[in-house]
Amino acid sequence: MQGWEFWITGVIGAVLVGISKGGWAAVGTLAVPVLSLVMDPLLAAGLILPVFVVSDWFGLYAYRHSFDRRVLAILIPAGLIGVGLGWALIPTIDALPGGERVITGLVGAIGVIFFLYMTFRHDPHGPAVEPRLGPGLFWGALAGFTSYVSHSGAPPYQTYVQPLRLDRLAFAGTTTILFAIVNAAKLVPYSFTGQISLDSVKTAAVLAPAAIAGVFLGKSMVRWVSQKTFYTVITWALLIVSLDLMGKAIFGVEPLLALARGFTA
Repeated sequence: MQGWEFWITGVIGAVLVGISKGGWAAVGTLAVPVLSLVMDPLLAAGLILPVFVVSDWFGLYAYRHSFDRRVLAILIPAGLIGVGLGWALIPTIDALPGGERVITGLVGAIGVIFFLYMTFRHDPHGPAVEPRLGPGLFWGALAGFTSYVSHSGAPPYQTYVQPLRLDRLAFAGTTTILFAIVNAAKLVPYSFTGQISLDSVKTAAVLAPAAIAGVFLGKSMVRWVSQKTFYTVITWALLIVSLDLMGKAIFGVEPLLALARGFTA
């Protein structure tokens, strides 16, 4: 695990995590596929979680004044419920034939459907949707669940939050705060299942500076772009990630991962 290939991919994955905490939520989902080039995907998910947690703290500082209180009041309890459901149900799902693929495909399908809705049906100039409790509890719990399974909480989260049309800084800050809490909650079950070890924590500590730099790079990028460009980029990033997840569910391998291996072969 300590060869140069690992450290190159590790730094890239850490920077992606940091950028996601800087406001580009869907980008962080690419971290595990990148690390999976050089290690087992389950171990990659466990290794990258402490990097998420460290970058979360810097993301919290970066967006300490920019967030939506009502949205967080709805999504934080829902997200924690989703993490608990993931911890309780994953052993059962893993025991089912193709259980993990079903979940992965569901997450991807949600993202694709949301992209189609935002692209072809949603009126970007229409009135913003109010943050309602019922849909928030559903999508928040699903975001917590899918975040627990594969660090893929962005599709359900954006399905609920993006139509609210928050200011781009408030959107980024709300995203960062929610997933900082969700990721911290995942540390205990990940430790019990053996996905986090002392060695992985030491490795994550080495990668943390790259993630921290990515946080402030991501926030700078949010400030550089317009509101329209910001939402366009995160919507298309979500589509790419979602198609990648669906490819993994259908074919058993992530297309982005296969493409990257083709370039490095």
